Amino acid sequence: MKRIVAGNLLRTALAAGALCAAALSSAFAAPAADEVVARAQESWREAIAQSEVPAEGCFHASYPSMEWKAVECAVAPDIRFLPRTGRSSQTVGDGTDYAAGVGTGLISKTVGSFPSVTGVTSETGVGGANSYSLQLNSNFMNTAACDGAAVPANCLDWLQYVYSSDYDEAFMQYWLINWNTACPHGWNSYGGDCYKNSAAVTVPQEPITDLGTIKISGAAKAGGKDTMIMTVGTEAYTTTGKDSVVYLATGWAESEFNIFGDGGGSAAKFNTGSTIKVKIAVTNGTTDEPVCASNAGTTGETNNLTLGSCTAKSAATPYIEFTEKN
Repeated sequence: MKRIVAGNLLRTALAAGALCAAALSSAFAAPAADEVVARAQESWREAIAQSEVPAEGCFHASYPSMEWKAVECAVAPDIRFLPRTGRSSQTVGDGTDYAAGVGTGLISKTVGSFPSVTGVTSETGVGGANSYSLQLNSNFMNTAACDGAAVPANCLDWLQYVYSSDYDEAFMQYWLINWNTACPHGWNSYGGDCYKNSAAVTVPQEPITDLGTIKISGAAKAGGKDTMIMTVGTEAYTTTGKDSVVYLATGWAESEFNIFGDGGGSAAKFNTGSTIKVKIAVTNGTTDEPVCASNAGTTGETNNLTLGSCTAKSAATPYIEFTEKN
């Protein structure tokens, strides 16, 4: 009888050991092939979003290449991405948003991304389904671009790096707010303000389900060019403009990044159950954690999500992260 019990115990122990070994083998198994590919593509998107564009103009690159190839620029759509009014009843936008602020120096580059997107199945905007804009916006500034305003001290200039899904274009939009006199040559008038666009690079309309693979990078170099890079999936697109349009490099202290309606103060409306994590990484010559500046959004467009809490992290490229959901 004792031998039978002992035999049963031995068999039980061996079976348990086999199960344990199988569990350990599974835990340390190599990632699935599709996971490896996804990681490699994300690493490429991060690297090319931080890369330098070889010259002024418009360019395109495809995974896994880091080589930018020149493409023909397009004319940006004549649509206004409005400055905040603070009067909106929408949940996020029109001022209600976080921005990454720096306490030391100025920002030379910002990369906005959506590291986690869950529950998002649909989005509708002014143009119907998949109608939205992605905006990486500077703070309002008072730089040398305001020197010709009616009252230069009251003038604010502003730069937006914009992707318009309805128009399949990525470009920069510049503003001179409270200009209150005839707009400079080449600028459009809007009330007492002036605005104009850079050259645009054509980007196919991206469905909202691709949001997690999109990054927007904006860079500014004093005396040089401002650069916008957009990556999505295995493709990257870029366009440039002269920094002297609004002298962004001399006054860039905060960056807002988010998804909004596609211009005109419109809203992007997500399905119930949507949760999006937003990351804004800034380069300002330090590793200090940025400031989660609240109610610091500058755009007038909105979405129907609710802001959660914001955290700031010190890193080689410091960043803030926050979640918005409905």
